[in-house]
Amino acid sequence: MNQWIETARSACKAAQDYREAARAAVAGVVAPDGSPDGVLVEQHQRLVHGYAWIGTSVAALEACADWAARSHKADRFGQVEELALRIGFGEYLHQLASAVPMSQNEYVRPAELGIGHAADALNADPAAAGFMATGNTAEARARLAALLAKGAVPDEAFGDETLDLIREQFRSFTADRITPHAHGWHLADALIPLEVVEEMAQLGVFGVCIAEEYGGLGLGKTAMCLVSEELSRGWICAGSLGTRSEIAGELIGENGTPEQKAKWLPLLADGSILPTAVFTEPDTGSDLASVRTRAVRQADGSWAITGAKTWITHAARADLMTVLCRTDADTPGYGGLSMLLAEKTRGTDEQPFPDTGIDGSEIEVLGYRGMKEYALGFDGFAVAEGGLLGGSEGQGFKQLMRTFEGARIQTAARAIGVGWNAFDLGLKYALERKQFGKPLLAFPRVADKLALMVAELVMARELTYSAARHKDKGERCDIEAGMAKLLAARVAWANADNALQIHGGNGYALEYPISRVLCDARILNIFEGAGEIQAQVIGRGTLKAQG
Repeated sequence: MNQWIETARSACKAAQDYREAARAAVAGVVAPDGSPDGVLVEQHQRLVHGYAWIGTSVAALEACADWAARSHKADRFGQVEELALRIGFGEYLHQLASAVPMSQNEYVRPAELGIGHAADALNADPAAAGFMATGNTAEARARLAALLAKGAVPDEAFGDETLDLIREQFRSFTADRITPHAHGWHLADALIPLEVVEEMAQLGVFGVCIAEEYGGLGLGKTAMCLVSEELSRGWICAGSLGTRSEIAGELIGENGTPEQKAKWLPLLADGSILPTAVFTEPDTGSDLASVRTRAVRQADGSWAITGAKTWITHAARADLMTVLCRTDADTPGYGGLSMLLAEKTRGTDEQPFPDTGIDGSEIEVLGYRGMKEYALGFDGFAVAEGGLLGGSEGQGFKQLMRTFEGARIQTAARAIGVGWNAFDLGLKYALERKQFGKPLLAFPRVADKLALMVAELVMARELTYSAARHKDKGERCDIEAGMAKLLAARVAWANADNALQIHGGNGYALEYPISRVLCDARILNIFEGAGEIQAQVIGRGTLKAQG
């Protein structure tokens, strides 16, 4: 076994001890009776979220160590892999021992949690200290940057013929059909062309996780991660198009009646229909218990929806809406919510919402274009009999919660793709642009940025794949999914920001694709649960699990 891999295993144990010290300290404040107290959790939110970030950083170290071991076992662990491991471990261990970033100006420090003694122990651990002293060094970053400049990338093979073929197939498709056109589509604020959508359907994008008996590929979340990552490496909107079908397919596949599955899943799988998720309301955000949109059952068994929704992606072009609404006005909170499968007519540019009882206005956005965002108003919009998901009222919130794990894993994968896109653009510019008679890559601060981009991408990528593997095994993974999304979103934004910095003034010009990538990256820490929501879920969940 490579000495760095053995050292990484030992360093993970020291980091785990540090995480346990953080858990115990925070639990003593917000869970004095062994279970987190809601009032105390909110009062000491910063401590809880700081602990969540510590836990996420340690989980990333564990996932990266596992990756290195698998790579070594398959004889794929070379110089670039060793450098990525060293730099990633050196940086994250330093952060744990001193200050873990939660945002651009929020850091969680050992003293704040009262665990200075644990930080001292981490600093004194031989394996951790070795990484902190000789891992993320200027020499290591320069060597990694030089290898990256020659086209080397850290091992990304799965050693699984199907998964490796999926990556190859979608990387080729993206390079040919997405990347060359993405910036033009973005600048024109245009929808992804239908011919491209149809090509994606033929490749199986919309049925990756739908069972074969319904016309899908019957693959798991790991395969979905690969598809999303590679498409998003060309443009986040291409990767996100599959998310619509992923959410609808999981909602129906896990909760639908036999009739609903037979009707909708084959159409979702082959791309005959495009769905959209209609959950968020203007004044609720993540507070789904406060959803007010009403659905009233009519005499003929159909439903009529009235209310307002917002941030609905791809709404005009969609054929099917999964609508979270209140079917029982007398039951407050989550218990009165149901999920409806609402058919609609696909809109056009001239008439985006042709059906009676629904209207929409486009929300102009910085990035994440290609599908368009809408605010929707429902006024007695008709949903056919049989549109109640699962056939039972009051199950909507529970049904939706079951999709959060997959959606957050998939969002983390999109973030990885965006992060690679930023790196690709940053490296290309650093090689081509010359200043003072030499390429930008020759300057240490530029090389440092690119090396750290890749090291962090490996950490976030492997954390995401780890969560996907848990999901594929049928294990509960809400914590793992939240961690993957939390870290990957931060890495995507950091990479986009640093790649734009490498471009200098040109990065601020709309004609350069990095300007688009920066705007696209910013949404990742907001949708599918903002970073603060992820930290809350992680913090409370792990405190409860071990309390």
